[in-house]
Amino acid sequence: MKPIRLTHHAQEQCVERGASEDEVKQAVINGSRETAKSDRTLCRYNFPFGQSWNGKRYQIKQVAPVIKETATEIIVITVYTFFF
Repeated sequence: MKPIRLTHHAQEQCVERGASEDEVKQAVINGSRETAKSDRTLCRYNFPFGQSWNGKRYQIKQVAPVIKETATEIIVITVYTFFF
């Protein structure tokens, strides 16, 4: 497997959106994939959560990084999170 590198922007989005870098990497490795714009790929992976986020309790946290794959590495461009 190619190394996974988070851009500075992706690292900032992890903090703002409540995802860890480990969760992002797990989503890239194990998540479902769908085509995104500009030759990028969106990965989605659901994690059990059972906690509060922004004052509301959620059972599932979905981590959805957007990646660009090169010949030598996987670059995480940004990170989205969704809570259910």
